[in-house]
Amino acid sequence: MYRLHIANKHYSSWSLRPWVLMRELDIPFDEQLSAFEPDSSWTRFRDFSPTGLVPCLVDEQQVVWESLAIVEYLAERHPGVWPSDAAARAWARCASAEMHAGFSALRSQCPMSCGVRVRLERHDEVLRRDLARLDELWQQGLTRFGGPFLAGEAFTAVDAFFAPVAFRVQTFSLPLSEASLAYVERLLALPAMQQWYAEALVEPWIDPQHEDEVEAGGTVLADYRQPQG
Repeated sequence: MYRLHIANKHYSSWSLRPWVLMRELDIPFDEQLSAFEPDSSWTRFRDFSPTGLVPCLVDEQQVVWESLAIVEYLAERHPGVWPSDAAARAWARCASAEMHAGFSALRSQCPMSCGVRVRLERHDEVLRRDLARLDELWQQGLTRFGGPFLAGEAFTAVDAFFAPVAFRVQTFSLPLSEASLAYVERLLALPAMQQWYAEALVEPWIDPQHEDEVEAGGTVLADYRQPQG
């Protein structure tokens, strides 16, 4: 069975991508969660990941340490990771790669923090540009391939790549079109997303660095976490 190394569900957007994909496609795996440590988790994460980062997939002797590579590795072994239609598959790969490498203002100004609600104190031009492009990209996929997911009827890897954005929209009340907000609600309603969110709320760890990143962007209005342990 695969072993998927992830970090805190409250914060780790990169971990969410392969996790939600494998859960929604019923690809069995053993979850190994290692919590972030103050200052740096690099040394401890190096025990299982050559980059000291998550996510990292282990398949017997094979180690796949990067989220897009994990998706492609799974696609070679399981149906449904990418759309079956060639045009939809090409678009989905482009959109996933764009999310993987871009949207830097959205990432930095609106870090994933599932259990809190934040009022942004500013929407600068770079963030507005990211949100406009996000809206444009989502509308293109939903319109061209008919929805309800970005590349058609089925949840695929491209939706998994934008799953962390759904939590960001929820946390920061990001302004998007009605159709895009409806897509966010569909993502948040997925069983795997509901499971991730519920487990994030009861995690016992609070990481100061991630908390500081959230507070740098705005005012925390609510915190729904109920740490256990």
